[in-house]
Amino acid sequence: MHPIFETRKLSKQYKQIHALNNLDLILTSGKMVGLLGPNGSGKTTLLKISAGLLTPSSGCVLINGQAPGTETKKIVSYLPDRMSLPTELTAADTLAMYGDFFQDFDKEKAHDMLKALKLSPAQRIGTMSKGTQEKFQICLTMSRSAKLYLLDEPLGGVDPAAREYILSTILRNYSENSTVLFSTHLIGDIEKALDEVVILRNGSLILHDSVDHLREEKGMSVDEYFKEVFRC
Repeated sequence: MHPIFETRKLSKQYKQIHALNNLDLILTSGKMVGLLGPNGSGKTTLLKISAGLLTPSSGCVLINGQAPGTETKKIVSYLPDRMSLPTELTAADTLAMYGDFFQDFDKEKAHDMLKALKLSPAQRIGTMSKGTQEKFQICLTMSRSAKLYLLDEPLGGVDPAAREYILSTILRNYSENSTVLFSTHLIGDIEKALDEVVILRNGSLILHDSVDHLREEKGMSVDEYFKEVFRC
């Protein structure tokens, strides 16, 4: 069995900046994994390479044993860190588009989420508030029955009530055989949901551990450990 997600000596360089530096990482199925690190640590670059939106400078990413491409997109559901959908589309247009693109898209589940958000299928994305747009995007992402979810700052820029809704949506809608790689700065909001934590600094891996083991070994929460490591 292949690990669901693996990087081998993965590096990405922008001119003189090393966004990722010889990153080796293996994730298995059925895990909720927090991807942590300060700004510029390489989190978004890692997720974009994994989603097939960037190419590495060296090394590779393997998803279920394959390099990112047409086949991996069938089993990966990616949420970017900003609105990526055409704002002139209605909610119904977007659901139809996802249904055309992804065989694992569950339209019934997506429509149920629209009702929970009190969103009319006729409403255009451009008329939604920023928080509603983010909730709508996470509903689309989690309405797929993917093997790997790549979520880039799904809690960023929304109020605490919206964060709770988004986190509960993620937890309710991913299967126990799937893995979620979840980038965030809001560690305290998600720590209770995590199985493992991956911490990057300057493009390098400084920690990959289970949350339970980290708490036992360090005698502190993930949030406390993170603040200790990156204390100014």
